[in-house]
Amino acid sequence: MKAYFHRQIQLWGEEKQNTLQNKKIAIIGCGGLGCSLGIALGSSGIGEIILVDFDKVELHNIHRQIAFTQNDIGQYKCQALANVITKRSPFVHVKTLTDDFESFSKEAHEVDLIIDATDNLPTRAKIDNYAKQTKTPWIYGSVEEFHGQVCFFDESNFSAFNISDKKPEGIAAPIVMFIASLQANLALRYLVDLEIKKDLLYYLYFDNSGELITQKFAMPK
Repeated sequence: MKAYFHRQIQLWGEEKQNTLQNKKIAIIGCGGLGCSLGIALGSSGIGEIILVDFDKVELHNIHRQIAFTQNDIGQYKCQALANVITKRSPFVHVKTLTDDFESFSKEAHEVDLIIDATDNLPTRAKIDNYAKQTKTPWIYGSVEEFHGQVCFFDESNFSAFNISDKKPEGIAAPIVMFIASLQANLALRYLVDLEIKKDLLYYLYFDNSGELITQKFAMPK
């Protein structure tokens, strides 16, 4: 294990690395964000990851859902992603739930952190309600076109957003991976007890000239 996680141990020490083995997280959604999150966090040393997604891999998913190939078409996304994670790292136990978030919320899952990798606002509102009821922090992430948002929700809530069933517009793979990497970094810092900014919404986008713009907004409590 020391050899596998050598560079992370250099970063934050063996004691913090060992604590990750006792951590348990849930990733809700195994599409674009979920694939990148699964790959990044699945090989980080977290002890258990629950993947929740009822959808199956389709051809149009593959360009941005980087864990999948055309051989995975027709398989449940959470199960295909679990296969990739376990092939990369023998140190993580992966559970899959081929159902929606409501089914997850009705089962007795005690996790240290929930990570949103969905693509709709109503489900995120349900995640927030569940997180508040169970006193579990969660990390929100969304992407569309050339912009994305990330927030570590702790004391604030999701009610500041206008909840609708608006479908996402077009998207390319790099912005998906970019936002997922920010979520993954927040998750790891939190799980090893490094300082993070909570209840702060990061809004990132590329303007018409291609410049990356970052804005920050304090979320209401």
